[in-house]
Amino acid sequence: MKYPRLAAVLTAATMVATMAACGNAEKTTDKEAASGDTAGALIGITMPTRSSERWIHDGDNLKSQLEGLGYKVDLQYAEDDIPTQTQQLDSQITKGAKLLIIASIDGEAITSQLENAKTANIKVIAYDRLIRKSPNVDYYATFDNFKVGVQQATSLLTGLGVVDATGAKTDKKGPFNVELFAGSPDDNNATFFFNGAKSVLDPYIADGTLVIKSGQKDFDTVSTLRWDPATAQKRMENLLTSAYKDGAKVNGVLSPYDGISIGILSALKSGGYGVNGQPYPTVTGQDAELASVKSIIAGEQYSTIYKDTRQLAKVTGEMADAVLKGQTPKTNNTTDYNNGVKVVPAQLLESVIVTKDNYEKELVAGGYYTADQLK
Repeated sequence: MKYPRLAAVLTAATMVATMAACGNAEKTTDKEAASGDTAGALIGITMPTRSSERWIHDGDNLKSQLEGLGYKVDLQYAEDDIPTQTQQLDSQITKGAKLLIIASIDGEAITSQLENAKTANIKVIAYDRLIRKSPNVDYYATFDNFKVGVQQATSLLTGLGVVDATGAKTDKKGPFNVELFAGSPDDNNATFFFNGAKSVLDPYIADGTLVIKSGQKDFDTVSTLRWDPATAQKRMENLLTSAYKDGAKVNGVLSPYDGISIGILSALKSGGYGVNGQPYPTVTGQDAELASVKSIIAGEQYSTIYKDTRQLAKVTGEMADAVLKGQTPKTNNTTDYNNGVKVVPAQLLESVIVTKDNYEKELVAGGYYTADQLK
C-alpha cells in the first residue's frame, strides 16, 4: 500500500514542479516580449514644413537617430497645412506605427488623431512644440523655451548697449525705440518665448529706457501666424509708415525667429536702413538658420538663439527607444508644461545666444556649420 501512495505523492510533486516551471517560462516570455516585440517597429514623425531650414534639420536628424537604433521611420512634412498633418497622422496610425513623434502645426488641432492613437496603444511624444488640450500626450522633448525668450531680450538689450556682456546695466538710459514681434498664436512655444522676453524687457519699458512707439505690446497684436516671414515683413512696413512717419528711427526689434527676422530686415532695408550710413536696428532671432548667421556676420541681424537640433534629436530618439522598450524615459521637468489637461513630463535642453563675436566658437567649432558654409 505504501508504494502506490508514494508514487502518487511523487507524481503530484512532479506536476507542481512542472506547473511552476511553466509559470516561470511564461513570465520570462512576457518580459522578453515587453522589451523585444518592438524591435524594428515603425515610428511616425510629422514635421510642420520644409520651408524652414530648421525643420529639415530636425527631420533628418531624428530619422537618422531612430534608424540607427534599429527602427523604421515614416517622416512626413505637412507644409504648414493642418488637414495635411491630420491625414499624415491618420495614415501612420493605419500603417501600424508603434509611436508617434509630432511637431504640431496647431497644438490643438489633432485631438481626434491622438484619441485614435490612444485606442491603438500608440505612445505620443510632442517634439519641440507642446500639443495642447489632450490627455493623450505622453512626453515632451524641447528646449527651455521661457529661457529662450529671456536670451532674446537680453541680446536685444546688449545690442542696444543698455546692458554689457555680463548682463550688468550700463549708463545708457535711452530712450530707445523698440518694436515687438511674436510667433504664431497656435504654437504653444510662442507664448513661452514672448513671456520670457517680456519678463526682461518690461522693467525697461516701465522706466522709459525702451519705448514701444507703435504702442503694440500685447501678444495677440504682435503675433505672426505660422511664423510667416512675409507677414512679418508687411507688419514692419506698416509700422515704418505709421508709427515712424515723423522721421523717428527704430533702434531695436524683438524677433522670435530667424525667418521673421529676415522679413523684418527686408522691410527695414526698403525703409532706408542699412544704406547710406544708416545702420540697421538691433534685431534678434532664433534657430541659427544659415541665412541669418550670414546676416549676422554681415552686420545686419544682431543675434540668434542657437538650439542644437542634433541634441534634441538624440534626446528624443533615446526617449522613444525607452518608451518602446517599456521603460520610463529620462525627463527633467514635470511641473511647467501644462497643456490644459495634464502636465506633460518634459526633457529640456539648453540654448545659446549667438552674435558676430562668438559664432565661430559656437557654430563652427561645434560642427553645426563649416566655415565654407558661412562664406
